[in-house]
Amino acid sequence: MTPEEDFARRVTDNIRRLGEDTDFRGLTNVWVRESIRHSYAQNFTWMGRPIIQVPQDVYAIQELIWRVKPDLVIETGIAHGGSLILSASMLAMLDYCEAVEKGTPLVPTESRRRVLGVDIDIRAHNRAAIEAHPMAHMIEMLQGSSIAPDIVAAVKQRAADFGRVMLFLDSNHTHEHVLAELEAYAPLVSPGSYCVVWDSGVEDLPEGFVTDRPWGKGDNPKTALFAYLDRIAGEGRKAADGGNLKFEIDKQIESKIMITASTDGFLKRV
Repeated sequence: MTPEEDFARRVTDNIRRLGEDTDFRGLTNVWVRESIRHSYAQNFTWMGRPIIQVPQDVYAIQELIWRVKPDLVIETGIAHGGSLILSASMLAMLDYCEAVEKGTPLVPTESRRRVLGVDIDIRAHNRAAIEAHPMAHMIEMLQGSSIAPDIVAAVKQRAADFGRVMLFLDSNHTHEHVLAELEAYAPLVSPGSYCVVWDSGVEDLPEGFVTDRPWGKGDNPKTALFAYLDRIAGEGRKAADGGNLKFEIDKQIESKIMITASTDGFLKRV
């Protein structure tokens, strides 16, 4: 066994033990609940733009994009644009590394990779900041409801030009809306890639904890994703690429980062 293999084995064992530690998980649940009270996720930026994610989830995004190496990242929900910038910066890093490996010149504006963001209300100041950002050449934004037929059609049309697609859902968090997003966009996810359903951890919060939103316990991204998984399992769906549409919850990611806003929300297409 090489030193690298030995280290990987020890990390795998660490992650397994973390996943089995119910006491540690309980502490994590308390921490996440209290962090929400303090709007903790609003404290962070990525390359100058507010990202509104806990740092552990940001780290998970970095690992997923590096592992999958997508050509297109679709994101519903834009807010201040930090998540778009994160995805774009990771795609740009993939381009850089590929250029180094091939010994070819890197021309950033000629990248084939893209981030496509959808939001029902892209505020003028946020749009201006995103469009002025150095990563703007890799980002396209669509304004409209992510489940409106014209927006869904536009996203599908753009996705048809890409070979490897990743999906992040982070807009309206009601069961009905997230389920409609999954129906529309999950079939676009490539084999081996991921659909991440953000804020599925709402279901784990105490009853009545969410008071200022139309979602809450029993009506949230987690209830939607389980309904979707049950539905496609029962119907034997096909994906956009013609293959079987099957997702599994990647619990290893949760066990690795421990702190996440999205328990059960990392869905891998298999």
